[in-house]
Amino acid sequence: MRILGLDIGEKTIGVAVSDPLGFTAQGICTIKRQGLNKDLEEIKKYVLEYSCELIVVGLPKNMNGTIGPSGEKVLKLSKKIEDYIGVKVDTWDERLTTVAAHKAMLEADLSRNKRKRIVDKLAAMYILQGYLDRMSKS
Repeated sequence: MRILGLDIGEKTIGVAVSDPLGFTAQGICTIKRQGLNKDLEEIKKYVLEYSCELIVVGLPKNMNGTIGPSGEKVLKLSKKIEDYIGVKVDTWDERLTTVAAHKAMLEADLSRNKRKRIVDKLAAMYILQGYLDRMSKS
């Protein structure tokens, strides 16, 4: 079963997909947000292309574990994605995934411009990989 991972931001959506066995996550792309309908169509395109049976969305939480305004927006959009595409959407605590993505890119000595272009895709990959790792342990 393939799973799609999403890192939803205000301006972009990072996209990652699992391998068919659900062991590893690969970053696919970054979607530039253009309104709800176009965003949903773009996400649906990847769900169909990779035959995904589940979507995992990074849920931004406050450091104390509560859900703030950003998290509420992501939960609302997650519901719209699930209703529109007809595929179950699960959430994954994304605290510090963007920080981890930036750290990995700095260690790889990527330019600021390249980091800016791929950070959301990499964050989606971290979100999905965390989810896959938890699934493999249970």
